[in-house]
Amino acid sequence: MTITLRPGSTVLFTGDSITDCQRLASEEGLGFGYPLRVAGEWGFRYPDRPVTWLNTANGGDKVMDLEARWQADVLDARPDLVSILVGVNDMGWHTIDPKGYVIPVEEFEAGYDRLLAPLAEAGTKLILIEPFLLPIHGVVEAGAALIGEDERKEWRADLDPKIQVVRELARKYGAHLLSADGMFAELAAPTRPEHWAADGVHPTPAGHAALAAAWLRLVA
Repeated sequence: MTITLRPGSTVLFTGDSITDCQRLASEEGLGFGYPLRVAGEWGFRYPDRPVTWLNTANGGDKVMDLEARWQADVLDARPDLVSILVGVNDMGWHTIDPKGYVIPVEEFEAGYDRLLAPLAEAGTKLILIEPFLLPIHGVVEAGAALIGEDERKEWRADLDPKIQVVRELARKYGAHLLSADGMFAELAAPTRPEHWAADGVHPTPAGHAALAAAWLRLVA
């Protein structure tokens, strides 16, 4: 069953850099990624159902960072629908930040659960987007770190149980799940994965278009 957005609804996107996409530098405050594409396509399809679109994502954020600002960034806006994409920094923080550490899946789950509980209590509709990692080739820079095949294998082993947490929390709270990791794995099979995310994490324009199309299939 799809989510119905009524005229005057407020939709809020939040998460990390994949959602941020330089939102503070953009006129609409939505950045250049999939939230902007969603808002544009919605306005094109449904000019008679105006929606307020918000984006409070911040590059580099982990679940613990979202939680620290959750009241001001999300709850105070009283949105009708919240869309969350977080987890890739919970996966790689220990690699790219000298002060980082391996975030246990239990810590990730507990923090994410605390984000969702007040929204569910308020009756807010939810879309949870799986964090994802594409199997690109070669070595790329991530902050001051160089990420190659060995690091990506480690990241994948760390990410898979956190993806499972997102799926379980979606079931627990009756949220709509956007299975982004599986979607990109399927898209990348007949093409170069770099077509969708050059560094395996941050989508290209084609990757953002794929996310937006998948997101829009969940609402009507």
